[in-house]
Amino acid sequence: MKVRYLFREENQADDMTIGGGYVVLGIEADSYRILNDENRSYLYNPKQFSIVDAAEPEFWVNEYGEDGERYAYPQAWLKPGFFEDYHDDVEVAKKLFWSVHRTYYG
Repeated sequence: MKVRYLFREENQADDMTIGGGYVVLGIEADSYRILNDENRSYLYNPKQFSIVDAAEPEFWVNEYGEDGERYAYPQAWLKPGFFEDYHDDVEVAKKLFWSVHRTYYG
């Protein structure tokens, strides 16, 4: 899935290029997980983007939360707490993230 970044929300870091194209790495609680311009993985509001290519990767696994929110990622990233560990710089999570990223996203 590919998107174009349209606008920055109030109080949001200046880490994306307006008009820039990005690959959606997954969907978490209906937000898009994207690598920003600093090559860091964060969640963004889908309203900030226009869809360039709506095709979702076949390797995404879909799960739904108690309130119907959608989670769609490669299987290895769906483990509860995975992205918390990634953002806490837990080495095993960082290695797994980049290994899966290389395998599926090139």
